[in-house]
Amino acid sequence: NNLIFSVFTHFHNVLPPGPLLDVVVDRYDIPKVCPREVEIEDFVRYHFNGTFFEDGKKFDSSYDRGKAFISQVGLGRLIAGMDRGLLGMCVNERRRVTVPPHLAYGSIGTGGIIPPDAVLVYDVLLLDIWNEKDKVEIRTLDKPASCRRTTAASDFVRYHYNGTLLSGELFDSSYSRNATYDTYLGQGDLIKGMDEGLLGMCIGERRLIIVPPFLAYGENGYGTMIPPQATLVFEVLIVDVFNPKDDVIVEAKEVPKGCTRTTVTGDYIRYHYNGTFQDGTLFDSSYQRNSTYNTYIGMGYVIQGMDKALQGLCIGEKRRVVIPPHLAYGEKGVGDFIPGSAVLVFDIHVIDFHNPKDPVNIKVTHKPQECNMRSEADDLIQYRYNCSLMDGTLLYTSDQYDSLSITTLGANNVILGLEEGLRGMCVGERREVVIPPHFGHGENEAGGVPRSAVLFFELELVELQKGVPEGYMFVWVGDGPDPLFPAMDLDGDKQVPLEEFSVFIRLQVQGGKGRLRPGIDADSIIKDMFDNQDRNKDGKIVEDELTVTEDDVSKQARDEL
Repeated sequence: NNLIFSVFTHFHNVLPPGPLLDVVVDRYDIPKVCPREVEIEDFVRYHFNGTFFEDGKKFDSSYDRGKAFISQVGLGRLIAGMDRGLLGMCVNERRRVTVPPHLAYGSIGTGGIIPPDAVLVYDVLLLDIWNEKDKVEIRTLDKPASCRRTTAASDFVRYHYNGTLLSGELFDSSYSRNATYDTYLGQGDLIKGMDEGLLGMCIGERRLIIVPPFLAYGENGYGTMIPPQATLVFEVLIVDVFNPKDDVIVEAKEVPKGCTRTTVTGDYIRYHYNGTFQDGTLFDSSYQRNSTYNTYIGMGYVIQGMDKALQGLCIGEKRRVVIPPHLAYGEKGVGDFIPGSAVLVFDIHVIDFHNPKDPVNIKVTHKPQECNMRSEADDLIQYRYNCSLMDGTLLYTSDQYDSLSITTLGANNVILGLEEGLRGMCVGERREVVIPPHFGHGENEAGGVPRSAVLFFELELVELQKGVPEGYMFVWVGDGPDPLFPAMDLDGDKQVPLEEFSVFIRLQVQGGKGRLRPGIDADSIIKDMFDNQDRNKDGKIVEDELTVTEDDVSKQARDEL
C-alpha cells in the first residue's frame, strides 16, 4: 500500500508504460513554505478540475460550481486514489493526480458520467487543512519590552487586524476601514477561536492567530467572504485594553522636595500635558500650543478621570495618569480626535495652582537689626526684585535695568499683591512674596505673564523716603509752629520773600518737623507753595496773607499733582 509519488514537470506529463498500478502524482507547483502537509483523518478544502486521461475531456469541476470541495482524507469518503493522491499536500500546492480505474470507479463507472475502466486526472489546488484535534495556534510576531498588563476575560479590547484564509486570501481588514475592532473578551461577542487567541496579549503586541473552522464560522461560513469550513488567519495588533471595573491609575514620576501644599477641590491649576493613547500615539499636547491648560479642580470642567487625577498634586510635580474610557469620553469618543472606548494617558507637569480665597503670602528671609522706619502708603521706595513663575521661570528682574525700581506706595503703580508685599518693610529687608493671580494680573496675559499665573517675587528694600498724603506737597510732622508767620519771618522784617520761605521749609524738613512729597523736585514744590501763599502776587508773603479761613488753609496747603 505504499504510495508511489511519480513527479513530472508541468510540461512533461508522461506516465509509465503499461497499465497503472497506483496513483501517479505530479507536484507541479509547490509553495516555498509548507508548515503543514495533509495526513490521514485531516479535513481538506480544495478546488479541482477532473478530466479523462484518454481524451482530456472534463467530467467535473469545483470551479464550475463556484464552491470548493470539502472532505476528510483516508477514511474512505473519497475514491481511494484521491485519498492517496492528497496525502502530503501543502496549502496552495497544485498537483495533478492520475488515478487508475481500480482506485477510482472500476469496471462499472458511475452514473453515466464516468465510463467503465476510466483513468481519471484531477488537477487540484489545496486551499485548507484542519483536523478535529486542532487547537487555536498562536504565534507571537512582536512583543514590547515592557508589558504592565495583559488581556483577560471581561476586558474590553481595541485592536487592528488583517484576516485571511489559510491560502492567504484577504477577507477583511480593520486597517482598510481606518478603525480598530472594539469588543469585550470572553463574553461570546467573538468567534471562539479569537476569544481564546486574544487572551494574554500586551498593548503593542502583534500575533498571528490561526483558528480552525469549528472554532470560527464552521459549516456555514460567513457571507460571501468566508467559505464554509474555512481556517482563518488573523494578524492582530492590540491597540488598547481596559476593564469596566478599572479606576484612574496615577503614577508619580517626579515629586519636588519640600512640598507643603497639594491641590484640592476648588483650586485653580495650570499644567502642561502630553495626551497619548496606550499605544503611544499622541493626540494632544499643551506644549505644542505653548500654553498651559488652566482649569478648576473637582468642579466638572474636565473629564471625570482627570478631575480625580488632579487631586493631591504639588507645584512642579510630574505624574502619569491613565484614564479608562468610562471616566473619559466613553464609547462615543470625540469626533476624529479621540476614538470611542479609548484609554487616555496623560503625562502632566504642574506649573502652579491657587485657590480664589488665597491671600498674598509673605515670607521674610532677611531683616536688619535696626529698623527705625517701615514702608507705608505714600512713601517713595526703591527696591530690587526678581519676578518668576512658580516653576522657576524668570520673567523679570530689576538687575536688567540701569537703576532700581521706584514707586510710591498706594499710588496704584504696581499690582495689588506686590503693593502688599512691599508694605511694612525696613530698608535692607528681604522678602519672598507669592501672589495669586487675583492679586496679580488675573486671567489676562500681561507683558510675558501667562493668564492666571501665580507670581513669585524676591524683594529687597533699598531706600525709603517717607511720603505725604495724596493731593499734598508738604505736611507737618506733628504740630507746626504757632503762630506760623513769626517762625517764617527769619529776619523779622514782617515779610517773607521766596528765598526766605525756601530756607524756612528746608529747615523744617531737615529737622524732621515737616515732609515734602518725595520724588518731585523740592524747589518746584516750594515755589508752588510760595505762590499759593503769595495771594497778591507781589513776590513776598505778609502776615495778613496767612490769616485765612480753614477752607483756604486746606486749599493753600494742597497742590494738584
